[in-house]
Amino acid sequence: QVQLVESGGGLVQPGGSLRLSCAASGFTLDHYVIAWFRQAPRKEREGLSCISMRDGSTYYADSAKGRFTISKDSAQNTVYLQMNSLKPEDTAVYYCAAESSHDCRGVDFGSWGQGTQVTVSS
Repeated sequence: QVQLVESGGGLVQPGGSLRLSCAASGFTLDHYVIAWFRQAPRKEREGLSCISMRDGSTYYADSAKGRFTISKDSAQNTVYLQMNSLKPEDTAVYYCAAESSHDCRGVDFGSWGQGTQVTVSS
């Protein structure tokens, strides 16, 4: 059974940084892609970034390019999202999701974590 557990959220001042973690278990990571999404109050869920666990290929939404970096530690079965230069509009619940695929493009993610709150405020 696929399990994803996010951590690392919290309160940070504008301009600050956070690193989110997504610990995965219950499946063979090499055959999966893992992505980060976020959902702010009264807004639709937004895809941010995705990584192929097989070859490390990464994809970024325009809103994440330049400030967010996705990475993986296959030995730890963990995917990270490093977020820099955070803005108040980055405030949201951040989720990781996984799906069996070797490519991030066109994936309908079926497994989700519970989310971690990120609040950017002074």
